Amino acid sequence: MAVLTVRNISEETHRALRRRAAEHGRSTEAEVRAILEGTVRPVQRLKIGSELFRIAQEVGGMDDLKVPRRRGEIKPAGFE
Repeated sequence: MAVLTVRNISEETHRALRRRAAEHGRSTEAEVRAILEGTVRPVQRLKIGSELFRIAQEVGGMDDLKVPRRRGEIKPAGFE
């Protein structure tokens, strides 16, 4: 795991962090981790695969977009 040091935090901000941590029943360090995690990795982040699936469902699927292949066009790999 990575270690992060944050310098020059005002005393007022540090007090607010300690207060907030106490309200959530966590250490100040655990509270800072929770804040960072929730900010940079929100639960509602865009998941590209899920979004593409949702869009495909809206337009009625993508089965008709399949490109037909002709037999013999692609040769299987040989492992001799």
